Amino acid sequence: MLAALLESGRYDRHLRRMRAVYASRRTTLIDVLARHAPGVRLTGLAAGFHAVADLPAGAGEQAVVVAARERRVGLYGMGGFRSTRAAGPPQLVLGFGQVGGRAIEPGIAAVADLLN
Repeated sequence: MLAALLESGRYDRHLRRMRAVYASRRTTLIDVLARHAPGVRLTGLAAGFHAVADLPAGAGEQAVVVAARERRVGLYGMGGFRSTRAAGPPQLVLGFGQVGGRAIEPGIAAVADLLN
């Protein structure tokens, strides 16, 4: 099956289409955050299907995650992804790989006050 996909060119077409889809979602996330939470700095955008958002110093990373989930927005604290589990600056992981482009703006708008 894999050989047939590769030989037919369908795999290449799929990759090109998905790269455009994910690039659009990434751009949407950047634009929406700039409008709703302009003080939030994003990093890690070139690394995959997520971005890392810096929270203000002293913000409770886990408290933001819990409050966002109460608003039906899934965010993840960076603390769970650190290899040493050492405390670091408060940051969130914002995934956009499994989120439709039209869901990004309402999600960010719902938690913008938590991010600022």
